[in-house]
Amino acid sequence: MYAVIRTGGKQYRVAEGDVLRIEKVAGDVGAEVTFNDILLLGGTDSPKVGRPTVSGAKVVGKILAQDKHRRVLHFRKEKEGWTRRRGHRQPYTEVKVTSIAG
Repeated sequence: MYAVIRTGGKQYRVAEGDVLRIEKVAGDVGAEVTFNDILLLGGTDSPKVGRPTVSGAKVVGKILAQDKHRRVLHFRKEKEGWTRRRGHRQPYTEVKVTSIAG
């Protein structure tokens, strides 16, 4: 069984046991997180498509890590002779999907 969930402005296709990195959600490592925006449930006889979400469906996951991605550098150079270098590290949450209920 698989599901398409929406979190952090993005959509993910998940199945039980999948590990994915999503936009940061509140919670400690080891805590459970529940996703209620289920757009599609599939893998059985016929898929359930939500309008816009499937009512009564949920995906439960366990938080494995709260971390930041690799550094992205932004370098700017002007012809007047000055430069500017800035970096950014986007925070993420690593989640393992434990169950899909539909």
